[in-house]
Amino acid sequence: MGGISAEPVDNQAFRSALRAFPTGVAVVTTAVADQRCGMTINSFNSVSLDPPMILWSASKLAPSLPLFLESGRFAVNVLADDQEHLSKRFAAPSEDKFEGVEVRHGRTGLPLLEGAAAHFECDLAATYEGGDHLILLGRVVALMRVDEPMPLVFALGGYQRLSVTKAVAATPAQR
Repeated sequence: MGGISAEPVDNQAFRSALRAFPTGVAVVTTAVADQRCGMTINSFNSVSLDPPMILWSASKLAPSLPLFLESGRFAVNVLADDQEHLSKRFAAPSEDKFEGVEVRHGRTGLPLLEGAAAHFECDLAATYEGGDHLILLGRVVALMRVDEPMPLVFALGGYQRLSVTKAVAATPAQR
């Protein structure tokens, strides 16, 4: 099978090109006994509707990755557009990222962030190598979506706000 033979892609050029792709912002959480952890991600993606499955990825060097693997379950909290502060909090190293954060426990007992636009509680189904990251595949066992908040978005190197207008369906003559 032929391919393009070229010089390796420059990491900075790769990162710069990725800035053009808007992503949602989420905080993934887990807990083992009384130890809980969370990290900000933008690698969240749907995989399957039947069964419902999602994936996300974490750096192999992430200090909390072993706890996610030990737990065998995780919750993805899709942040609302007024939760930029939570994105920054869970992206930075801290003794207790949950201190002062409103949390409730989901159906699986996992910590869920109050005010999030959606929650997906998952059992860890598989992990896959992905370069310097580990891809975690989860089977969704519980979920919740809130109609009010718009999701937080990251693009062009910063947080962005969505402005959504209702789409008008095209008539057969316009197709």
